Amino acid sequence: MQQVIRPRPQARPDPAPSRLNYRVQRWMLTPGIRLGLRTLVPFALCFALGSLFMADQGRRDALTVFLSDLRVSIQERPEFMVGLMAIDGAGRNLSEDIREAVALDFPVSSFDLDLQQIRERIVGLDPVKAASVRIRPGGILQVDVVERQPSVIWRSRAGLSMLDASGTHVDQLPARNTRPELPLIAGQGADRAVGEALALFAAAQPLAGRLRGLVRIGERRWDVVLDRGQRILLPPDRPVRALERVLALNEVRDLLERDVTVVDMRLRARPTVRMTEHAVEDWWKIRRINGYGQ
Repeated sequence: MQQVIRPRPQARPDPAPSRLNYRVQRWMLTPGIRLGLRTLVPFALCFALGSLFMADQGRRDALTVFLSDLRVSIQERPEFMVGLMAIDGAGRNLSEDIREAVALDFPVSSFDLDLQQIRERIVGLDPVKAASVRIRPGGILQVDVVERQPSVIWRSRAGLSMLDASGTHVDQLPARNTRPELPLIAGQGADRAVGEALALFAAAQPLAGRLRGLVRIGERRWDVVLDRGQRILLPPDRPVRALERVLALNEVRDLLERDVTVVDMRLRARPTVRMTEHAVEDWWKIRRINGYGQ
């Protein structure tokens, strides 16, 4: 009988790492080392290669030209080009002033347009109250304007100017009859009291057919100028109330229909009336006839 010889079992390899391998693995698990190997080492390597590449002047110039050409090729694509400017909300003269102030040479790339700067230029024009600027699809620079509406005409040493309700300059006026529907104010400092002037014009509607305008006196009060050389001198405080008193007296006594040149309301407690020279002479004649002048 043949004897069966069984092979001796081989010894299993020890799974434990060597001391050196163990220390290397522990070292690799350190957060700082892992960060350095994952981030700092690749960054340093890329930085070194980039520095080596950029050390040559020819390669630097070639890279600069390439990036510049790439930028221009993107910016000058048809979908980024602006070919015209559309202006809404402005009259013909203001539209021409806006185009002159913006002064763009179309077509131009939208990347070269500073919309905020363009808006500031437009808002800087006197007739413009507010404005918005945007680029519409199709390469259109859209400008929406809110134009100031003139409320009065101011006659000053510089000529005739149109002002809005806040006293802001709107535009110059060549002649008074160009805008006859606007009321007239005059005098130094009148532009700083437009709101008060408009209130007086509203109160003086019963005299609209005779009213010629308002004159600012001493930068503190108003004179109401009527036809036939008549004036109503108003006080610096509560001028509308004083004008309403004169209008009430005129309605009852026809004061302004008489030979009166000045109605002085500067002293609230003692309003006075100045008559024409002809009326004064007639008054003295009547007194002499009645024996009061002897």
